[in-house]
Amino acid sequence: MTLIILLFSIGILMIVVEVIIPGGILGAIGALLMIAGSVKAFLEFGTIGGLVALAAALGIAALALYIELRVLPKTRIGKRAFLTKEITTVARAVGEDARNLIGKPAEAITMLSPSGYVRVDGRRYEAFCQSGQAQAGSALEIVGADAFRLIVSLPKSN
Repeated sequence: MTLIILLFSIGILMIVVEVIIPGGILGAIGALLMIAGSVKAFLEFGTIGGLVALAAALGIAALALYIELRVLPKTRIGKRAFLTKEITTVARAVGEDARNLIGKPAEAITMLSPSGYVRVDGRRYEAFCQSGQAQAGSALEIVGADAFRLIVSLPKSN
């Protein structure tokens, strides 16, 4: 009987920890421990004892799922732990626009070390500085582009 209670207790603990550390592995191990406890109950106490243990395992699993999916998200801790907002924006490739920008002047909005943001014709773009670092407010020149950012350089002195 002690082994059955121990298997159930560790199984429940694993399922509870699964809420904190998601991934499915701990919950699966917890479920397997509870099944092992049920099998041990069948072997030790016969059909009636095994069915009681199995019913308890299923009831505990159902209760854990209900608490995790319905109750926990409404608590203060759950509101901080669960994602509630949807990201609707997408990363936009610079693409064809970049060809028209090559050679134009740009102003560093943030420090580029070597990546940051620049303003070109009133629009904000992500940029990579070939010259290494550029301070915010620096005048830059667009020398190229890759898929998602402009490549800038400090203007060459004459």
